[in-house]
Amino acid sequence: MSAPVQPSEVRGDTAHPEAAGYRARRTLPLRVEAMRQLRRRRTLLMGGILAALPFILIIAFAIGGTPDGEDGGGGGGGGGGGRINLMDVATESAANFAATSLFVSAGFLLVVPVALFCGDTVASEASWSSLRYLLAAPVPRVRLLWSKLVVALGFSLAAMVLLPLVALVAGTAAYGWGPLKLPTGGALSAGDTVPRLAIVVAFIFVSQLVTAGLAFWLSTKTDAPLGAVGGAVGLTIVGNVLDAVTALGSWRDFLPAHWQFAWADALQPQLEWGGMIKGTAVSVTYALILFALAFRGFSRKDIVS
Repeated sequence: MSAPVQPSEVRGDTAHPEAAGYRARRTLPLRVEAMRQLRRRRTLLMGGILAALPFILIIAFAIGGTPDGEDGGGGGGGGGGGRINLMDVATESAANFAATSLFVSAGFLLVVPVALFCGDTVASEASWSSLRYLLAAPVPRVRLLWSKLVVALGFSLAAMVLLPLVALVAGTAAYGWGPLKLPTGGALSAGDTVPRLAIVVAFIFVSQLVTAGLAFWLSTKTDAPLGAVGGAVGLTIVGNVLDAVTALGSWRDFLPAHWQFAWADALQPQLEWGGMIKGTAVSVTYALILFALAFRGFSRKDIVS
């Protein structure tokens, strides 16, 4: 006579935490998730676009001649305070060219990879109807979100590092290596250039954490990756528009967009931290709230796709 079937066998509780060899923290390793994302076409396409931008700028400068300060914009020190014009000195050296490449892309182009990597990561699994199979593997929900978030932020940072690196290499070939000449006068020595540019990249990454939080939260709320990515980009644009409304006065200080060009303070003879510290505090606060909402909502969500 056969032994009675246990309830756990009917339910398929093979993933119980007490099962031999099962460790929740070992499920969906970061390297596995990273390789899955690296092989995706949108990752390669975005990397190609960012790597091509410096060469496009070099061609544009070659066709148009020396940059003219009358038409150029400028980075804002202290979150929209005194404006400097990086376009005036874009072709003075590789360092100037890298700084200019960051300036022309920080306002929008670098928003796109952050929204793409963070907004597409969970929603794409749902759109492919593979999310429930990942959870049944079994991958705990917190572990799944954590792995995807870390990898998405890692790829976002890599995108922001890729652009100035390519710009430095291409700029060295086109304009030579030298000190970073400041549009306000003076220059930063070649030895100070790379550390200052590293500070710029770090601040741009931190300032984009709000977009990352928006995209990641929306990714846990919808099965449409385009909706999550587009929603994050759209809300970021709305923030930029609101920052342009000077009638808001001091309320603009609470907008992440108000501090997005505070990194220009790192390209001054005397490094100023005030604007970047305020911008970091605002961005990190919003990002932590949005990440918390994503984890909280996903832990209670019925996964049907």
